[in-house]
Amino acid sequence: MSQRKLIALDEDDLAVVSAHVQDAAVAAADILWREGEKRLVIGMRRPDCEQLLSGDAAPRRLISALRFDRVLACRSRGIDIAAPDRALTLLGIEFHPAQAPGGSVLLLFSDGGMLRLEVECLECELADLASDHTDVAAAPPVGDLSADADI
Repeated sequence: MSQRKLIALDEDDLAVVSAHVQDAAVAAADILWREGEKRLVIGMRRPDCEQLLSGDAAPRRLISALRFDRVLACRSRGIDIAAPDRALTLLGIEFHPAQAPGGSVLLLFSDGGMLRLEVECLECELADLASDHTDVAAAPPVGDLSADADI
């Protein structure tokens, strides 16, 4: 497996990252907000887009980390931090510009869940960490990245 690393510094870049994380499996415990570092990190199991496009009959997931830097605030709606093992599905990511170069990043989850990040500027990275041979439809959450996940 070639480990992919994508960087998003503008709206077009973020659209590419959003396509790669569409339908990623996330658990509330895998969302780590580091207010003092102005950073949000989300661990996920995302579909392997290259494998899906190649028509492989046994699709797999990649264990990946999605990171946003220069985050001024992180708010959530419809994501129950008290249920850290609750499975979420990331549907997409949007950027809404405000006073340049800042704006808001929206991470949209199934069942109406949402994270809203207020950012100084757009700085995002998607990094693949490993291959997970679990069936795409049956992939469980990644697991706890940190016991102090607080949104």
